[in-house]
Amino acid sequence: QVQLVESGGGLVQAGGSLRLSCAASELPFSRYAMGWFRQRPGKEREFVAGAESSARGNNTAYGDSVKGRFTISRDNAKSTVYLQMNSLKPEDTAVYYCAARFLIVSSSPDYSYWGRGTQVTVSS
Repeated sequence: QVQLVESGGGLVQAGGSLRLSCAASELPFSRYAMGWFRQRPGKEREFVAGAESSARGNNTAYGDSVKGRFTISRDNAKSTVYLQMNSLKPEDTAVYYCAARFLIVSSSPDYSYWGRGTQVTVSS
């Protein structure tokens, strides 16, 4: 049974940094694109970043609101994907979810597997 487990969320002041991790199990990790989404209260789930599978060159993609501030990376040997978040803003406050999809990143939430999420709160 595939499991995705996020960690690293918490409370941080505006301008600070956090690194989220997502560990996958029972998943042929290198063959899957990994995505990070977030959901703010009363809002739809929003694409944050994605890292494609090894077959796709591990290319990355970002949502417009986080470009230049967030960086996604993956360690296929550890079946883990990371989201480094810098210059955090109060509007980045959300539950952040990790997701997996075969081969290709999508900015739509049409992923096969999802974690339970980790809360990120940015205070002003």
